[in-house]
Amino acid sequence: MNQPVHYSPFDAAAETQRFIVKVYSWMSFALIVTGGVAVWTASKQEVIRMLFSTPWFFFILIIAEFALVASLVGWVQKMSAQAATIVFVLYSVLNGITLSVIFLVYTTDSIASTFFITAGTFAIMSAYGYFTKRDLTSTGNLLFMGLIGVILASFVNMFFQNETLYWIVTSVGIAIFVGLIAYDTQKIKNLNVIGNEGTEEDKKEAIIGALTLYLDFINLFLMLLRLFGKRR
Repeated sequence: MNQPVHYSPFDAAAETQRFIVKVYSWMSFALIVTGGVAVWTASKQEVIRMLFSTPWFFFILIIAEFALVASLVGWVQKMSAQAATIVFVLYSVLNGITLSVIFLVYTTDSIASTFFITAGTFAIMSAYGYFTKRDLTSTGNLLFMGLIGVILASFVNMFFQNETLYWIVTSVGIAIFVGLIAYDTQKIKNLNVIGNEGTEEDKKEAIIGALTLYLDFINLFLMLLRLFGKRR
């Protein structure tokens, strides 16, 4: 009979660290892909013209992005690790196309400075989420409810165009995503299954973790861009 495998706290911690490195690596790769595609798209006048002259094309891209995220989150257990990776990379490409619009709205310098502010904030909060001994579960639940409120308020403000509500939503949104970075980092760390390193499940867990942190980073970046971005 197979004997159960016992891991020392040191071995478990080392495996968790390697898993987190994989998560950050995939997240960083996706951000590089998104940034590269966004810059390339913004430099192609014919592509930009297509995005703005045919609104239905832009909405198709948005719908496709939601579909990819939904399929990856909902059906990842039925996917192979390779399929999950392809979906994740494809999503980062489509997101780069849609995010290219920021280069038309904001100056390049303000986009770059906001990116570095986002990266610094992300590093600090992710480190806190990884190393803190405090259980952030209850905080995460409150942040999630706040996120729903921000989404609803943003949708309502699309019709009213209220500037005060716009800045309130932006400020609250920044606070929420700053908190979510710490919460999601801790959640990803705790969900890592010790002993399955190198398996299909381990690879898919890393992709899902990378997607979660990638979305936190992108959303925080966009919220901070509203605040610090210099419009053209």
